Amino acid sequence: MRDPTMHLPSRRSILLKAFACAGLVGTGFALPVKAQAFPQAFSSFSVDVSALKAQGLGPFADLVGAAALDELRRSFADRVDPRGPRLVLRITSLFLTPFPDRGGGYRWNGGGGGSHDAVEGEALAVGRRGEILARHPMLAVLDVNTSILEPNEQGRAIAVAQHYVRWLRRQI
Repeated sequence: MRDPTMHLPSRRSILLKAFACAGLVGTGFALPVKAQAFPQAFSSFSVDVSALKAQGLGPFADLVGAAALDELRRSFADRVDPRGPRLVLRITSLFLTPFPDRGGGYRWNGGGGGSHDAVEGEALAVGRRGEILARHPMLAVLDVNTSILEPNEQGRAIAVAQHYVRWLRRQI
């Protein structure tokens, strides 16, 4: 049974104590930093797939880069201004699932997984002197449901690269 003379702490006092403790703990804990604001207009667009080439993807990396660049120009066409910074998309990894049909049919009973393609990278706003003004790391995942007999890796890579850019448009 609770003692009626005992007062419960208010939300305000709990928050103040939490902030005070976070400040005393030191570098182990940090409050989240506000994301960098991205410019709203860009002078040009480019895609860097050097990380994919370093992984041995060669011409396949060029295909992904060309698809992403084409989608950048299309998706950001209304945000072009010659006075703005460049928008550079750096693609660092590409994952195409080896089981595009979810491992044996649409209703796979394994509980999920295995039916997604993904692209990871970051968008950079690069100033006239080459300085990075803002960056936005991102992972985009796309569901895949094609036949394992006709996996169409090139078409899937293009689709997931376009999906990445469309999500980027929503984010920045």
